[in-house]
Amino acid sequence: MSKTARRLVPPGLAYIADNINAKDNILGLPKEAKAKWAAGIDFSKDRSTIFFAGCGYQYSSMLEPLVTLVRKADRMYGNPDLPIVLAGAQKKLGVDMAALYGKVTSRSGAGDASVLDDVVKVLKAVGLDIGYLGKDEPCCGAPLYHMGLQKEFAVNAAKAYKELKALGVKKIISIVPSCTYALRNLFPKFITGYDIEVKHFIEVVAENIGHKELKYSHKVKVAYHDPCQLGRYMGLLDQPRAILKAIENVELVEPEWTSGEWSTCCGGGGGFEVVFPDISQTLAMGRVTELAETGADIITTQCPGCLMQLKSGLKELKKDHIKVIDLATLVAKSLHGMNTK
Repeated sequence: MSKTARRLVPPGLAYIADNINAKDNILGLPKEAKAKWAAGIDFSKDRSTIFFAGCGYQYSSMLEPLVTLVRKADRMYGNPDLPIVLAGAQKKLGVDMAALYGKVTSRSGAGDASVLDDVVKVLKAVGLDIGYLGKDEPCCGAPLYHMGLQKEFAVNAAKAYKELKALGVKKIISIVPSCTYALRNLFPKFITGYDIEVKHFIEVVAENIGHKELKYSHKVKVAYHDPCQLGRYMGLLDQPRAILKAIENVELVEPEWTSGEWSTCCGGGGGFEVVFPDISQTLAMGRVTELAETGADIITTQCPGCLMQLKSGLKELKKDHIKVIDLATLVAKSLHGMNTK
């Protein structure tokens, strides 16, 4: 990152950008850690069609406590950049503060990596044989683009594309909205002759789920939250609703005005949580209030950032009776013959 950019980019975002440039992931962890969730899963050796896991789900156990720390610092000291600056200083000493803080405060230590297992389970259930690059999966670099670091994004995109092509990748099924948008919509703008087909998980499931019997274990009301990049950026509005309507015992409930293209933002994404932590929390509380007013038992979405924000908003409002579940997990639990309690 140039000196000029470093003066303009908030420390929290600079921390993420440095990690992407140096370590190929948002938290600067070893590449092996990014792929740890897939241990024991039998993937196809053919890498022409791959599942692109991205960063968000498996790192959520570290991101959630870090964002919580930022919010506490903002309220106590009026300086949301303080913990991020400290994290950068600790990293220079060989200590990753986010990872340590996550291990100390997270019960599971696995974040929402189980969602990735559910994604693979569902894709296999609809008859798809997919490969996975593991530690060789490049970072899409999406945060760089949204920070305004266009040159850095272009360099990362060219590097990632070269690596994907060298591994024989022709088609990608992605799960993180920002990764999907970057790989499908942004890479072609920066790479001449870009020829990799990219689809999001919900597109693939909506296309192939017709012959599957889906049934949730008991009757529930489910509200769907549209992630900004899925809904407004890529127009994937009908697919998740079609999937939910195909599940027996699931009743889709929606706010009267703020759904689909007009869904209210949860306050997460693009590093907004670490730059404006209190505003981010306020937005999260507002969004879960709208969704809770539908009478929903479950709020579902398809974005690790949205999951984190919605959970945080419900916790702040003490609405513990409402669960937040990723759509992939909801579908996996509804596959015929599975115990879904």
